[in-house]
Amino acid sequence: MDKSEVNDLITLARWMSGDFSNYKQASASPKDYAHIHVFFRPLPFDFFSGIGLYSEQVYDYDLWTPYRQGVHRLVSQGDRIYIENFSLKNAMFFAGSGRDLSILRTITPDVIERRYNCSMVFKRNGSMFTGSVEGTQCLIEKHGCQTYLDSYVEVTETTWLSLDKGLDVNTHQQVWGSTTGPLKFEKRESFANEVPNISNSIS
Repeated sequence: MDKSEVNDLITLARWMSGDFSNYKQASASPKDYAHIHVFFRPLPFDFFSGIGLYSEQVYDYDLWTPYRQGVHRLVSQGDRIYIENFSLKNAMFFAGSGRDLSILRTITPDVIERRYNCSMVFKRNGSMFTGSVEGTQCLIEKHGCQTYLDSYVEVTETTWLSLDKGLDVNTHQQVWGSTTGPLKFEKRESFANEVPNISNSIS
């Protein structure tokens, strides 16, 4: 990696690291949007020998019961950054890791499984990173239907915008996900200072 690639990798990780809330969106349109928190918490350098994040999404009224959890490894690929996605075995054992470092430290590499074909591919566009899921093979079964994930994300230093949809593998019609537009989050607390500095480890 050259210096600019390292800088972009670290910048994306720092911008992603935080407690995000869509409180304003949910308050303005409560019929369309629930109040949700998205936590991205940096993992120690030695977890991936690089930059990794733990994530969880929770409803504001039930902060200890995430409805989505994951582990993510950031990998530079030239002018793009791949975020490899992993699921957690017994995920609820680690609920609250986004807010409690003592729980986060109990996550080890042997409790995660790679979600193949589900990486997100990010590219920097000035003061924003935009990302989308690779291909159409990130398969998720919902409502008795086999779907593939269609995901789009925009990240700035203080905001996170995401739109996830599940499309039928045969008809390509939407089966699940938002029909009213993307979720718009604002960063309430930053965890950027916890992102490992990988500059010295890159030759």
